[in-house]
Amino acid sequence: MKSSERNFARRIDLTSLQLFVAVCELGSIGKAAEREFIAASAVSKRLSDLEATLDTPLLYRHTRGVDLTPAGESLLHHARSVLFSLEKMQGELSEYADGVRGHVRVHASISAIIQFLPEDLGDFIRQHGGIKIDLEEHLSTEVVRAVQEGTADLGVCNTANGTGELQTLPYRHDKLVLIVPKGHALIAQGAIYFAAALDDDHVGLHSNSSIYLAMRQAAAAVGRTIKLRIHVTGLDAMCRMIHNGLGVGVMPQRAFDLMHGVGELESVVLLDSWAERQIQLVARDFSTLPLTARLLVDHLTRQPLTA
Repeated sequence: MKSSERNFARRIDLTSLQLFVAVCELGSIGKAAEREFIAASAVSKRLSDLEATLDTPLLYRHTRGVDLTPAGESLLHHARSVLFSLEKMQGELSEYADGVRGHVRVHASISAIIQFLPEDLGDFIRQHGGIKIDLEEHLSTEVVRAVQEGTADLGVCNTANGTGELQTLPYRHDKLVLIVPKGHALIAQGAIYFAAALDDDHVGLHSNSSIYLAMRQAAAAVGRTIKLRIHVTGLDAMCRMIHNGLGVGVMPQRAFDLMHGVGELESVVLLDSWAERQIQLVARDFSTLPLTARLLVDHLTRQPLTA
């Protein structure tokens, strides 16, 4: 950290940040003072000092309360992030007193979470009861970004869109299939290329998901576009939409098999090369991970690669 950055960090007062966030949330210095049990004049003074430290106005003050300046909007975003990180730090550290010996922050794609991680993490926790896993679900691109930025120790996702300078290790393979309503005409073909499904309406995952990006690229390769009826955020929601006649969709075969009874549906094998996927573990540097994270990596890489 540069000297100027250290000086800036020392000048920023956390209590002032908390009061600033309270004022922004309530739109009034007086209401924030009441909620935080502090005199309104003291709140006003701290905000003025904060503006002086940052050398820019943060609030427009008027008789009805306050509004944020552009600089104030930026500070609010960062202040909330800082305070949230402090809350997480406090929560994690307090758990050490209860016998927790370490935390591992894991971000993973929905495919990894549904298909493989419940059993694998369950086995790990049974062997290492003092280690706590903090697991969050994100799109594969967001998983990679979280590892790059240090928000996550370990990522588990499909890395077809690249990982930059991050390191990867193989974790599992999965197979994408087309999900269709029972009795659909494509079932009779047994196996198809994705292009054969482009005449149908589609139920798609988030527009930035690795599966949907692969579908778009496959359609573009044959000069077509996907007739998207609706985006959903979960595979169970996709199945329900397909069951109710809103289109067809693409998801991992194992995930479909695990969702027993979610509609009268069938899967059709996709012959496209992108339908065969590798889910990988992602880290900045596996050798420098904390011991608890390295134990988890060792456990996950001992699992069979096939679904």
